[in-house]
Formats: sequence, structure tokens, C-alpha cells
Amino acid sequence: MAHDHSHHHHDHAPKIDHLNAAFIWGIVLNSAFVIIEAIYGFISGSLSLLTDAGHNLSDVASLALALLAFKLAKAKSNKVYTYGYKRSTIIVSFFNAVILLVAVGFIVYEAVTRLMHPEPVAGGTVAWVAFVGIAINGFTAWLFMKDKDSDLNVKGAYLHMAVDAIVSLGVVVSGIIIYFTHLVWIDSAVSIIIGIVILTGTWNLLKDSLRLEMDGVPKEMDLKEIKAELLKAKGVVDIHHMHVWALSTTENALTAHLIVSPDNMANFDEIKHDLRHRLEHLSISHSTFEPEFSNEKCKQPDC
Repeated sequence: MAHDHSHHHHDHAPKIDHLNAAFIWGIVLNSAFVIIEAIYGFISGSLSLLTDAGHNLSDVASLALALLAFKLAKAKSNKVYTYGYKRSTIIVSFFNAVILLVAVGFIVYEAVTRLMHPEPVAGGTVAWVAFVGIAINGFTAWLFMKDKDSDLNVKGAYLHMAVDAIVSLGVVVSGIIIYFTHLVWIDSAVSIIIGIVILTGTWNLLKDSLRLEMDGVPKEMDLKEIKAELLKAKGVVDIHHMHVWALSTTENALTAHLIVSPDNMANFDEIKHDLRHRLEHLSISHSTFEPEFSNEKCKQPDC
């Protein structure tokens, strides 16, 4: 079996070490805002502020996990964890999604209860605190905007912060409406809307992380496209037993049985190099090939 883990693929990896400071700034600013928002949420009796604080707390965790993912990606493999600790990013993202779903259920329950039994809400306080949230979330999103297309974790951080800024804008609007109209039910309504927004993103996160956890093909991968690209390589007759899965949230792997014409078997190293280069452009950094002659019949059952 030809197993190729050449370091050539590292040349294609995004150089984003400079974002360490951006993640740290984001974590510190948003952690401080979560505390402020939670305190004023209790003082003003605003469920939407408390809801948004919980959402921002989850985003602090997301920023911390993304930063951790970059650190883990550099950790060396060992005799027990031969791929290192990259897969931990998938495991943590799954549990994070489950916890968020439970939190959304609690938020919606509290909001419905508050709708049935309204309580006074300080609309002005709600608006001012949420306005600070727009500034902090907007600034944090700006820190990641330049590099958002270089890595999925960076893009995720950018989208989280951008959505948070929009959610905070919704809380500002509800605070202003309550201040002028005294319609306190608006606060609960906004909480439910925020809960739905969080649920949408969390449900996708849950599906994606569960898919990767079960060694499913990453959603951005197209097996037909991958096979068609590999068949373009000189000497490759056919490919079967092809499997693609995620090693982490940013790295993918492939194994396949490679049918090569007998007259090209002597050039298998060159074929591997060509295939590896093609796979790197398809975001697959680890590949393992089992060569077979075209005049042989594979005895392994399909899996």
C-alpha cells in the first residue's frame, strides 16, 4: 500500500498565525460584554438581554475553540494518537452544538412564560447595552474580515460576530419600542426571534459536526468530482473503494484502490505525486493509495 503524507501540502495551508491576537481580542472583549449584558439583563428584567448574553457566551467559546484548533493543528502526533489531536475540534463542536440546543429550548420556554406573565422591562437600559454589543461584535467581525476566506474556522468566527451584531441591533430596536410604547411583550418576542436565529446556526453546526464525527464525506466534498479529477492522471485506469473523511474541521483525508496499467506501474511514484497535487487543490491533504494492476480482479468486497 502506498501511503503518502508528504509535507508538500503545508505550502498550501493558510498562514494565519497573525490572527492569534484577533482571537484573543475577540475573546476578551466579548467575555467582558457577556458579564455586562448579563448584569444589566437582571437589573432591567430583560429576557432578550439575557438571551443575547447567553448567545455571546457561546460565541466566546467558539472563538476559544477556533484558537485551540490552530494550536492543536501544530501538535505532534504520538504512538497513541497517530494523527495528533486534530479530531478534538470535531468532538468539541458537536458537544457545543448539543449544549446550545438545550440553551435555546430554555430561552424559548422562558420567553413563552414571560409572554403569559409579562414583567416590567427598562427599555432604555436594554437599548444602550445592546448598542454597546453592536460596537463590540462589529469590531470583532472586522478583525476577521480580511482573512475570512482563508480558513473555515476564521470564516465561522467572522460570521458569528457579524450575526451577533445584527442580533444586538434587534435588541436595540426592541428596547426603543418598549421605551416609547411600554409594550413589554416585545422583549419576549425578540428573545424568541433570537432563539430561532441561534437554532438555525446551531442545527447546521450539529448536522455538520455529527456528519464529520461519523466519518461522513465533508459537505463541501463531491466524490464524483474527486474521482473525475484523479482519473485525469496519466496511467490511472480506474478507482474504487474510495473513502473521504475529515481529520479535523480543516483537514481531510482520502483512501482508494488505484487501478494502474501494467506498463505504468514502474512510474507509480510519479503518479502518486500527480494525484497528491490534484487532491491538495481539492482540500485533501492526506492520501493513501493501494495500487492494483488493470488485469487483476480486486477480491475485497465493496464497503
